[in-house]
Amino acid sequence: MTYEETLHYLYTSTPVFQHVGANAYKPGLGTSIALDKHFSHPHRAYKTIHVAGTNGKGSTSHLLAAILQASGYKTGLYTSPHLVDFRERIRVNGKMIPQEYVIQFVEKHGSFFEALHPSFFELTSTLAFDYFRTERVDFAIIEVGLGGRLDSTNIITPELSIITNISLDHTQFLGNTLEAIAFEKAGIIKSEVPVVIGERGTEEVKNVFLSKAASENAPIYLAEEEDLLQESILKENGHWSYQSTDFGEIEGELGGAVQSHNTKTVLSAVRQLIRSGFSISDEAVKKGFAEVVEMTGLMGRWQVMQENPLVVCDTGHNIGGWEYLSPQLQEKQKQYKQLRLIVGMVNDKDINGVLSLMPQNAIYYFTQPSVERAMPVDTFAETAKQHGLTGTSYSTVREAVKAAFSDADSDDLIFIGGSSFIVADAIPLFDHSNNLINN
Repeated sequence: MTYEETLHYLYTSTPVFQHVGANAYKPGLGTSIALDKHFSHPHRAYKTIHVAGTNGKGSTSHLLAAILQASGYKTGLYTSPHLVDFRERIRVNGKMIPQEYVIQFVEKHGSFFEALHPSFFELTSTLAFDYFRTERVDFAIIEVGLGGRLDSTNIITPELSIITNISLDHTQFLGNTLEAIAFEKAGIIKSEVPVVIGERGTEEVKNVFLSKAASENAPIYLAEEEDLLQESILKENGHWSYQSTDFGEIEGELGGAVQSHNTKTVLSAVRQLIRSGFSISDEAVKKGFAEVVEMTGLMGRWQVMQENPLVVCDTGHNIGGWEYLSPQLQEKQKQYKQLRLIVGMVNDKDINGVLSLMPQNAIYYFTQPSVERAMPVDTFAETAKQHGLTGTSYSTVREAVKAAFSDADSDDLIFIGGSSFIVADAIPLFDHSNNLINN
C-alpha cells in the first residue's frame, strides 16, 4: 500500500469524527482495551500526561511537550484533529510519525482491526501508543479526543491529569449542562494521581472536580487559585510577557487572549511535575514557551499568516473560544482600518451561541469547510443575518480568502476561523513565507 492508499483505508473503513461527526462517536473502552491487549499494552512503556477540557487542550499539550523536550526528555505528543497532514496527530520531539510506519501498522494488523471494527480515533490512539513505545519516549502527552470518562485514551494511568476548562460543547454526547460535561471530563482523574484544573468554572463545576478527586484520593490543584503569575502583558508583537512566580520572566510565543489562562494551567502542571521529582529547569520552561511552534509544529492558535494586510487564523470554534476571540478582535480592530472575517462552522456546534459573540462592525465572508459535517454556507449566512452580521457567501474557503484579499487594503485585518476545518482549508493557501499563493 502507498501512504495515500493507507490514509484512504483509514478514512473509509473506520468512522471518522472529523468528517462525519456523531456517526463516528463510539463511547466505551471495550474496543480500546482489546486493541491495547493485542499490542501488549504499549502505553505502559513510558510516562504519560493526560489532558482533557473543552478548550485549550491543544495549546496546553504542545506547551508541555516543548517544555519536556527542552528538559531533555524524549517526548511523544498525541493530539487531534489534524489541520493539514494526518501525521500532525502523532509526533516525537516535534517530528511527525513517518509515513512508512503508518503503512506498516495498517498492513501488519489490518485483519485484526477489520474483525474488531474500531473507530478511526480508537485506531489512531493505538497507533500513537505503539509508535511512542517503538521510539522509546520518556514521556507522552496524550490529549483526550472527546469527553474523558469514555474516551479511547482513558486506558492510561498518567503521572498527571489536566482538565483545562469546561464549556458547552458536544452536548449531544456529554450532556447539556456544565456539571454533566464536567462529570465526563473528570472521568480522567485516577486514583492517587495529581490533577490540575485550569479554570475551575462555576461552584457546581468546581464541586464536581473536588468530589471526584476526593473519591480517588487524588491531589487536586486549581491553577486559578495558585500564585503562578505576578504579571501578564500582551505585547505589540503579539507575544505574551509573563512574570512568573517560579520561573522568572517568560516570553510566550502563542498569541491570543486565552493564552494567559493556558499559561497558568501549564505552569501549575510544571510545578506538580517538579514536586513529583522530574527535572525541569527555569531555562527549559522559558524555551518551551518561547519556541513552542518550532519545537512542536503547533498551528492555528492566533497564527499570523501574513502582514499587510494582517491575516490571522485561529481554531476557536465554540462559545468558550469566542468569549476570548471576540473581545480580542474588537480590540485589534481599533488598530486597523477594516476588520474582515472569513468564517464558517460545522453543523453540530452551537451556531447561534457563537454568532452572537462575533463582532458586529465587520465585513463577513461566509463560507464552509470541506468536510461532511460542514454547515452549508447559505444556511450559515442566513443564520448570521439573524444576528445582524452581513456579508457575502462563498462555496469554498479558497474563494472567500481570495475575495477578502481582493477587497482589503494593506492596513486591514483579515481573520480566518469559526471552525478548525476552516483553518485547515486556509493554511495550504499560504506559502512557507506566510504569503497568499497566487494572490
